[in-house]
Amino acid sequence: MKKYSLLTGGVLGGLSALVVVAVNSIASQLVGLPRPEYIMFDWVSRNLPGNLLTFAIDTMVKVITSLNLGQTSTVAKMGELTIAVLQFVVLGIIFGVVLALLGRRYPNRLGMVGLVGGLLISLPAIIIMPSLGVPPAGLFPSVLWIALVHLVWGWSLGSLIQFIGQPESEAPGDLSRQQFLWLVGIGSFAVVVSAAGLSLLERGSTETAGIQPGGTQNMNEEAVANAATTSGEAQSPTQSQLNARIQPAPGTRPELTSNDNFYRIDINASPPVVNGDTWRLEVKGLVDNPLMLSLDEIKAMPSISQAITLECISNPLGGDLTSSTRFTGVRLKDVLAQAGLQASVQEISIQAVDGFYESVPLSEAMDDRTLLVYAMNGLPLPVGHGFPLRIYIPNHFGMKQPKWIVSMEAIDHQGEGYWVDRGWSEEAIPPTTSVIDTVAVNDRDPQSGAVPVGGIAYSGARGISKVEVQIDNGDWVPAELRDPPLSPLTWVQWRYSWPAQPGQHTIQVRAYDGSGTLQETESNPPHPNGATGIYSVREDISSA
Repeated sequence: MKKYSLLTGGVLGGLSALVVVAVNSIASQLVGLPRPEYIMFDWVSRNLPGNLLTFAIDTMVKVITSLNLGQTSTVAKMGELTIAVLQFVVLGIIFGVVLALLGRRYPNRLGMVGLVGGLLISLPAIIIMPSLGVPPAGLFPSVLWIALVHLVWGWSLGSLIQFIGQPESEAPGDLSRQQFLWLVGIGSFAVVVSAAGLSLLERGSTETAGIQPGGTQNMNEEAVANAATTSGEAQSPTQSQLNARIQPAPGTRPELTSNDNFYRIDINASPPVVNGDTWRLEVKGLVDNPLMLSLDEIKAMPSISQAITLECISNPLGGDLTSSTRFTGVRLKDVLAQAGLQASVQEISIQAVDGFYESVPLSEAMDDRTLLVYAMNGLPLPVGHGFPLRIYIPNHFGMKQPKWIVSMEAIDHQGEGYWVDRGWSEEAIPPTTSVIDTVAVNDRDPQSGAVPVGGIAYSGARGISKVEVQIDNGDWVPAELRDPPLSPLTWVQWRYSWPAQPGQHTIQVRAYDGSGTLQETESNPPHPNGATGIYSVREDISSA
């Protein structure tokens, strides 16, 4: 007669859950099958109360920033993936404990009990999955995979617990030598398989930010540099005008961000992978001619390219949740013209494949600068940034700009917004901010001794008219702007030659928007309207 240790059940449940995660990772990377642990994580995060979700976001950003763990969006996504895995491992531990308990009632049928348990565990992921977007492998194979992997997991876990069981002669809670050796062997196997799967997980999480549907992952540097190849109302100055500007201070962030380094914030643990060949954009609602457009049909329309800056509303003052790029797409107004809007239309409600939603007032939808975007820095939209189609709306934070768009509906009322419904700003207009990127002490001018100080200023689509710098408690003095800016829609680089003196100094910066209005100087956190305040750094200048 055997008894079943709850400790053994819990350990086996946790180890086997890691193996399941690894197998799911391999299957996802190789053939596009779903990750049930991600499905459950996404469902939980989307159903958290808005204030709790906001607290979690703010806390994660603060920890990453204060500990300088790396690029905020990349570290945050890895953190989400880790939480998703840990959540599944905890489920495995509970599953193992429950099976060990049931083993005392069904001592010789734990394999079958585990099979039933695995099926029950698979049902929530199967039910939830369609609302989060169908994986690349397709709906039926995905459902079959989730059911199969959980059935095998349940049967294997139950059988292992039954096989290892505890002889009745052993003291309760003690592990026999045989049990210990089995657990070591199973643990070693779990670690090896998990390491292989999790290495694919890490590779996939970093590649999906920059991978191109056509297979080109690295940026085309020439396409990034030639920013003057823009058009439309927000086109860049000529290349000769851009070349004639002052040089930025060494260490200032570049005017354009590579696709690989562009920040990624969305509501998914792993971004949706959409088949561009079968994808269609549906235009419906209060229109005379409902549309179902393929990507090729959209690309055949007159295109516009414009350099833009995009910022996450969660970006702390001076944070890295902001990037600039060159978007290419078609005017939203041109697509709506094909559909024929009816007189009662007030907004365009947008739905994404991952369940994200937002609504655009008609006045903004008809703005010449509002684009349905299919290319980024001269390459197809990366998977992690909305392939095959996303929207760009000037003068708004990224929370208003859906990616992976599948439908647009013309409506006669104010529509809903995903993050607005969770307590964030309804307007989501970026306030004027300015940041110090660099105090280039090592690049001090050998003749004047001046230290180059530089950074960026940003004010949505309102432009920047002036940037000022203050050293310690001195006067605010003007910095040089790298003028004209790359685009009316991008941040502006600034530079100040500081006649630095030895000692510790505080350097502050402030900016004025295009109308001459000074930025908000009071310090406010990102929630709910975006961070504001005066950015400052401390610098120690040696006497050498």
